Amino acid sequence: MLNRRGLLFGATGFSVLAPTIPSAVLASPMSQSGTASRRGAVDATTFGIRPGAFDDQSRAFSRMLQSASDTGTPVFLPPGIYVVSGLSLPRRVWLSGVPGATRIIYGGDKHMILADDADRIELSGIVFDGASRWIDEPLQGLLHFRRVRELVMESCDVVGSGRSGIALERVGGRIEHCTVSRAADAGIYSIDATRLNISGNRISDCANGGILVHRWQTGDDGTMVTGNRVERILARNGGTGQFGNGINAFRADNVMISNNSILDCAFSAVRANSSSNIQIVGNSATRSGETAIYAEFAFEGAVINANLVDRAANGISIVNFNEGGRLASCSGNVVRNLSAKGPYTPAPPGFGIGIAVEADCAATGNVVENASLYGMMIGWGEFMRNVVATGNVIRQAPTGIAVSVAQGVGSAVITDNLIEGASNGAIVGFEWTRSVTGDLSKDGVGGYTQLTVDRNRAS
Repeated sequence: MLNRRGLLFGATGFSVLAPTIPSAVLASPMSQSGTASRRGAVDATTFGIRPGAFDDQSRAFSRMLQSASDTGTPVFLPPGIYVVSGLSLPRRVWLSGVPGATRIIYGGDKHMILADDADRIELSGIVFDGASRWIDEPLQGLLHFRRVRELVMESCDVVGSGRSGIALERVGGRIEHCTVSRAADAGIYSIDATRLNISGNRISDCANGGILVHRWQTGDDGTMVTGNRVERILARNGGTGQFGNGINAFRADNVMISNNSILDCAFSAVRANSSSNIQIVGNSATRSGETAIYAEFAFEGAVINANLVDRAANGISIVNFNEGGRLASCSGNVVRNLSAKGPYTPAPPGFGIGIAVEADCAATGNVVENASLYGMMIGWGEFMRNVVATGNVIRQAPTGIAVSVAQGVGSAVITDNLIEGASNGAIVGFEWTRSVTGDLSKDGVGGYTQLTVDRNRAS
């Protein structure tokens, strides 16, 4: 859970409203064609709403949206700047504007927009500007949607929120082709979703997280997070991974995270915590401060496939068998350029591990290059069971594959791997952090009958 903390960015005055939309823009062909393209839509100006006015127009907005909800009528908001505060949406809203030209700015009183117990909310083509102003507890977002059966947000911009950009509680529907930037917490923060789609969005410059898919208690969530660009995510609240992640699933089962481009996150590009049946597929993770892709703690079932990781402290970690983390497939990933440096002083064995797996896992067909510690780590102390590592290519890691041989470990099969440039050994047995064998690829497994090491090529 995100920490409900105060404003991280300095509040700004109404000077941000100064650049009003010129009258020529208000009467532009774009405005006219926008109205014409929404046949049957009510023009907001007929309710006395005035583009470019400096006074708060929340009451007029409320009357307009309630009337439109009662009659089932869409509303078109012409280009211009509108100031609102404390706006609560009725059960049905269809509000559209001209992308980039229709701008609603938060006036700073209590909250900006709240929808609670609604049937359908559809917003498109609108810029929502929080002006970095304070948002009252308990609301968590500039746009806060609670118990909305179907939310549709398309082609909207959400900027400068004093908390999260978009906060969702028990919401279904979709958020597509939107931009969320400069949020003081997360870009998009979802709790207890009902089959939500988050796709094709751009999330950037947020202080504590990019896209968060959380649940109060572990359960089926089903959110799909696909095709988003997530960039420059900080961890202003500190910690060792609670914040600073590009995409984060927590207690959320059956979530798919695919084909996202994720750059410059303080911690992980993708972090799944206690989330079973998670799919992390086809993502690009560049310059992650800690572990780029994580499946951790109490999960059962993870597919981590065809991801590209470049520059991180650790590449891919599928771990915490001690907490029940088990059952995974890790295949076809490319992991490269891993550093021993991270955002905090790590516990042993440290940073610089390409791929780490622990229990009931097949790691096949991966390529790891330039890992500063281990190319692959199989198990940690006594926590290793039923691991197959086959057909992997590992280049330029001091230890190619580190496999646990501590007392109580289960079985591992390590075959048909190609390992190049491992100065400390291609395949080495460890008891926790201490190496206790020679190179198993040359010397054989000896008395470690739980291991099968065969047909590996080391050079």
